[in-house]
Amino acid sequence: MDIEWEVIEPGKVLLGSDNRTVLFGGIGPKHEVKIDYQFEISKYPVKNNLSDKLILEGCEIASESEWSLAAKQQKIFGNDETEELSDRVNNSYWGKICDGRSFVSDNWIFGVGRRWEVGRCKGFQIEKNGNKSEYFRLVRNKIVLNESQKTNTLPSSPNKSKLLIEEILICFLAGIIPSFIWAYFNASPKYIYEGWLNLVFGGIFVGFFTILFWRPRTKTWLIKEI
Repeated sequence: MDIEWEVIEPGKVLLGSDNRTVLFGGIGPKHEVKIDYQFEISKYPVKNNLSDKLILEGCEIASESEWSLAAKQQKIFGNDETEELSDRVNNSYWGKICDGRSFVSDNWIFGVGRRWEVGRCKGFQIEKNGNKSEYFRLVRNKIVLNESQKTNTLPSSPNKSKLLIEEILICFLAGIIPSFIWAYFNASPKYIYEGWLNLVFGGIFVGFFTILFWRPRTKTWLIKEI
């Protein structure tokens, strides 16, 4: 089987999610990747029996960044396949080098993949101990980066103090204050005086519960800020 290859020009692409809610959020943080090298990528996913052979001949499994840049340039396609990429993630992109190379985090729990359905593609998680994927996306003829050159790397972790302050404010504004307002209009002064602690804890619970469907958008990390 002949593989069709597409040339991908250097460029920038955004990956990740700025939504950290439980129901609608994705892997974060949202960040920009800058790929300074030209490379070739297989136009369609390659079946594993052929991809194994091509890897021995010098091809590589595409990184999520390379795949995303190729998709942005509208050079790759699929036909109802689930393809595996080379990145390995543990719930976030913190500590990622943003130059196009694969991101393999310590103690990773799933591989990064893509699933094609009726010509459209969406993210897919590859189980760590699952069966070998049937399809892979391959790249070749790319410039090998000098490991000693300056790279753009995301911080190793989020700003935990900022997140804590944000959660405290949300609990007050979305939980505790509305609890006391409700009690003021619907309960007796005695209930507020004697049950204020219950109102506080109830408000905290409501505030934390809202993380299921709402939180402020998180920062998008651009190359110039990394």
